Amino acid sequence: MSVPVLPTISTSCIVISAIFVAIGWNLIRKKKIDQHMRSMTIAAIFAVVFFLIYSSRTIFIGNTSFGGPDNLKIYYTVFLIFHISLATIGAVLGIISLWSGYKDRISFHRKLGPITSIIWFLTAITGVVVYLLLYVFYHGGETTSVIKAILGF
Repeated sequence: MSVPVLPTISTSCIVISAIFVAIGWNLIRKKKIDQHMRSMTIAAIFAVVFFLIYSSRTIFIGNTSFGGPDNLKIYYTVFLIFHISLATIGAVLGIISLWSGYKDRISFHRKLGPITSIIWFLTAITGVVVYLLLYVFYHGGETTSVIKAILGF
């Protein structure tokens, strides 16, 4: 069985992003502020790379539907909605956390950072589960391009 290249790369980027968030969290606990900032910046870069790959793939190639058993589709869909909600909240909080850190709004950053990190860890974990369900445990279903869907060709 082969797995598709772009979803594998993008999922890897989110996992690497979460690893750098964990490293950054550990560094700040040790009061290594400059290293913490670098680690969190690298985490953000990997998250942006994920987003660019994911959004480009979604627009030009399409999204892959769940190809597993019909009796699991509703559970997959609910789980996917949960993952997408976490990812959206995590991305917004990540931007705010980075901004507050770079702008030296440390009191706010210290309150928001741990919440953002936990949400990001959950996003990475649920993202890996979605990837496994779509491409490893089951063969993906139909893939339809957004452009094809909108333009009808």
